[in-house]
Amino acid sequence: MDTIRGFSLDDVKSFPELLKAYSTLGIQATNLSHADEILWEMVSDRHNTLFFSFTSNVISSGLREIASQFIRDARPKVIITTAGAIEEDIMKSLGEFYLGSFYADDAELRSEGINRIGNIFVPSQRYEELEGYVKPVLKRLDKGRPVSVNALITELSRPIKDKHSFLKAALDTGAKVFCPAITDGALGLQLYFYRQQHKGFVLDQLADMADIAQMTLNAERTGALIIGGGIAKHYTIGVNLMREGLDRAIYISTAQEHDASLSGAYPREAVSWGKIKSSSRHVLVNDEASISFPLLALSLHQKLK
Repeated sequence: MDTIRGFSLDDVKSFPELLKAYSTLGIQATNLSHADEILWEMVSDRHNTLFFSFTSNVISSGLREIASQFIRDARPKVIITTAGAIEEDIMKSLGEFYLGSFYADDAELRSEGINRIGNIFVPSQRYEELEGYVKPVLKRLDKGRPVSVNALITELSRPIKDKHSFLKAALDTGAKVFCPAITDGALGLQLYFYRQQHKGFVLDQLADMADIAQMTLNAERTGALIIGGGIAKHYTIGVNLMREGLDRAIYISTAQEHDASLSGAYPREAVSWGKIKSSSRHVLVNDEASISFPLLALSLHQKLK
């Protein structure tokens, strides 16, 4: 059993050293140190299929730049996220989001055409630009036969030139992006509007399920970095049920388990379902991702160098 102890600031020369030194601090620092160890195991294991799952606030915030670099470093084979993340990645490639305040007057923001995500301000103009971006892609994709959601996401990714885009990073590295709720959000509205004029346009969600199931079942080992909760988290752990669970898992979340929500469910609950193996290495970092994810990503980046 380790003793609780801190470290000399003079002895820490890199982020990997910092996170290793966190191991004996206690509280969430110890969990973050364990996450750093597990992440390195997953990335350095050439027989591991890495899943990267996150909610849209990762892309709304400046974590978007971190996520795109992480994808290039960690080379996940599977990325699972929400419609909000996809549409906001496209929108940010077309224009800026702005730093605002949690305490702004929301009625005033509405009158000024500003949409608030926490302390992040999104001009309504970005949504108008999204519409102009999506329509030509749908026309090119619509060839009179069902289209998988992954194929749609791939085609939406192709025109993006922004190096900070996670969609571009995924396309460049060969990662497959899945979105189990593509009709949610502004992107879903654009798909609906297009369908009204083109009744033969069909998205086939089950085609993605067959694809991701095959990737999961064919994997020798699977591991996941899961930021946040909701459908992206559940789709990630749920598909691994078919192979008796993930071999390694890292959760980063501030949600709590006392309300019995999936978002708040700890890794040990997933063990009861067979979504994470009982023999797995897993950890929950109970922290807000804008603080902990950059530390993990930077530590990995420096280790790879």
